[in-house]
Amino acid sequence: MIRLMNVNTLFITICLLLYPVIVQSTPETSFDTLSVEKEKQIKGEIIVTLSNLENMVIGVTGEIYIGSQPEKVWTVLTDYDNLKNFIPNIIESGLLKDKGDEKIIIQAGRTGIFLFKKTSHIKLKVKEAYFKHIYFEQITGDFKVYKGEWILESCQEAQGTFLTFKAEVKPDFFAPLFIIRHIQKRDLSIILEAIKRRVESSNNRVAR
Repeated sequence: MIRLMNVNTLFITICLLLYPVIVQSTPETSFDTLSVEKEKQIKGEIIVTLSNLENMVIGVTGEIYIGSQPEKVWTVLTDYDNLKNFIPNIIESGLLKDKGDEKIIIQAGRTGIFLFKKTSHIKLKVKEAYFKHIYFEQITGDFKVYKGEWILESCQEAQGTFLTFKAEVKPDFFAPLFIIRHIQKRDLSIILEAIKRRVESSNNRVAR
């Protein structure tokens, strides 16, 4: 994704990358082995955690349960040209180069809080492992550090998917740390919810 909107929007926008392969190859989780966190996700909770890493880098993790199989989640995540149409704050998104499982994505987004507003732009190199992972890293953009992955984990018993977003981020612009952390946590939750809504609404359209 190229240009993104802010620290969080980037995560997510970037974020949206995946292509189909074989669902059976996706790790499966049964109810017997579900963690407390995964049980909360099935009940509708979005879990977002932040951590302070070395050199002022922020670690960001977001987790959500989506009531659909990995193939459908993957289809939405890899709809690079249309992310801007269903993810809040993303004002530009697109696929620049497609080399099979390696892609170049661009994205731009705008976010902020109070008097702090920021439009961010980013170009990402994406490596896809069908139905499993999407690895991404900034090529150019408004971050000193921006890299991470999307992880899809099939839950066979619930017939759904646990979607996880992990990233290491360090903006290349000044902003108070507490503001960056607040925006990242808020925006990532919004992004994950938007992806879930998009996937599950497509289920309803197919059902009709």
